[in-house]
Parts: sequence; C-alpha cells; structure tokens
Amino acid sequence: MAGSDREELERLVAAAVGGDAGAFSCLTEQYRRELHVHCYRMLGSFDEAEDVLQETLLRAWHGRHTFAGRSTFRAWLYAIATNTCLDHLRRSRRRALPYQLQHPGETGTLEHPGIAWLQPYPDRLLPEGLAIAKETVSLAFLAAIQFLTPRQRAVLLLREVVGWTGPEIAVLLGCSVAAVDSALQRARASLQRRAPDDRHDWAPKPSTEQEDRLVERYIAAHEDADPDRLVQLLADGARFTMPPRAVWFEGRDAVAAEFRRGWGDDRIGDWRLVPTRANGQPAAAAYLRASADHTYRSFGFVVLGVSRDSISEITIFATPQLFAAFGFGTTLS
Repeated sequence: MAGSDREELERLVAAAVGGDAGAFSCLTEQYRRELHVHCYRMLGSFDEAEDVLQETLLRAWHGRHTFAGRSTFRAWLYAIATNTCLDHLRRSRRRALPYQLQHPGETGTLEHPGIAWLQPYPDRLLPEGLAIAKETVSLAFLAAIQFLTPRQRAVLLLREVVGWTGPEIAVLLGCSVAAVDSALQRARASLQRRAPDDRHDWAPKPSTEQEDRLVERYIAAHEDADPDRLVQLLADGARFTMPPRAVWFEGRDAVAAEFRRGWGDDRIGDWRLVPTRANGQPAAAAYLRASADHTYRSFGFVVLGVSRDSISEITIFATPQLFAAFGFGTTLS
C-alpha cells in the first residue's frame, strides 16, 4: 500500500472510531464483499450471510470504540463477522445437499429434520482483486465444510483462506493455540474423508470454449425437454440433485430416467435458461412457464459440475429469491 493510501486509510479509521458515520460507511464498504463471502462460507446460505453481514456491521458501529489498533481494521471486522456467524450457527440448522443425507434414488420429502439446504453464490459478487482460494467457493467444498463443527469451520477458514496465524485465531476464539491446532487437524481430516477421488474436482476452473459449448448444449436439451440429448452430455457417474427435494440420483441412466419422468407427459411447464456462473462453476438462471401461464417466471438456478468434456453434476436450486443477487429479473418475456 502506497504511503498516501495508508495515510488515507488511517484517517478514515480514526474518523470512524470517533463516530463519523460517513467515514465508517466508506471504510466498511471496502471490505463488504469479502466479508459477505466469508459469512457465506461459514453459513452455506446467501440469505443468511446477508443478514449476518448487516448484524456484523451494526456490531462494529456500536463497538467502534473497542478498536484499539492492535490489528488492522479489516482483521477487526473479520473477527466480529466470525463471532457473529458462530452465534448464528448455535441457533440454526446445519446446511447440506441431498446426497450427503441418504442413498441415491430414495424417496425424499421437502423437509429433513435438523437440515436446511445449501444455497448458490453468484460469481458476479465475488470480490474483485481479492485472491479467492480456488476450491473454497465450489459447491463440493462448501457442502463438505458444513459437516465440520462451527469452531472447526471458523479455524479452517481463518487459517487456510483468510491467512490468520494460530495465535491470532486463539485470541479470537478465547482458547489455546494447541486447541486451534487440534481443531484444524480434525477439520482437515474430515475434509479428506469427504474429498472427491480427484481433489482437483473441488476447484472451480476458468470457463473454456469447450465448456461453453457443453453448457449451450445442456441449455438447449433442457429447454426442449429432450432427455436423449441430455444423456449424450452426461458422465458415467453423473449426479443430479434438486433441493429442497431430499432425493438425488447417481449414474447416467438414473439421472436420465429422472429427467424423462420430469419432462414427460405430466411436466409442469416450459423452461427458459439464461447462462450465468455460480460458485466458480457454469450455471443458468431457470425460468418456468406453467401450463396455464403466458409468462416465464423465476424458478431457480442450475449449477453444473463439468469434468473434461462431460457434465458430472447437475444441481437445481429452487431459489427464486436470489434472482436479484444474480442480476436477473423475476420474469422473462
């Protein structure tokens, strides 16, 4: 950071701590996106991350006099955000994806005791210029860390994503460095057990022309309700989930059979899909026009896992409330 930038930052911090609401807003706006992603990783929910971030900033404003300059203002905000997430997790349900709860093809209900569903995150809101560790926004990684205890989750993210030291985390959590090291070791072991056979499958990859064509072909097959064309795009071990249905399907034939059922004579309407990206992965905003309607209305988001030249995972999130966050309207003409 240049000297003039450092001086301006110090001026803003001093003014914010002194009660200047404008300075506080200007200062916290610099960190809003990365704090939101941190809360999302901790909670697995875009909606809850929004609420917790607002609570974090409110706590920071009311507690501004406690900032003593022993850390950076950014680190101080991360500490407040982490503690706010931990408070929230003590009274909320763990989030997951259906394949983590039961065997494939089992009949699922909309409710699953003690479980809420993971939500997608729009790439358009990922912080610009901030190094986002490759695998830490993927659905597979997010789903896996939800099975850690809240404290293990906090330790893992602060140590391996945010880059804090063991002593810094120990001060935040009010425990010993040995306890931090133990929590980190257990978190890593849990992730190793839940990792894909190829750990690189966790890492979002830059979009390629081959991937773009694959997504275009998927969208065309989905809009035309053509399971035969879909089958040609699927990997042998492809997986399909559609929360909040607590059911999932594994294997090309099983996935194709479920799409044939859903796109058969009793299908609920017609689809239009618009390409986007979520969790560092190719995705599409899905609009549904019901049989008795003339308008395509927001339904949710299709997030695709792509492995080489085929689709390895299809997750359809019924989350119409996230369309504004992804930059889409609620209807499509």
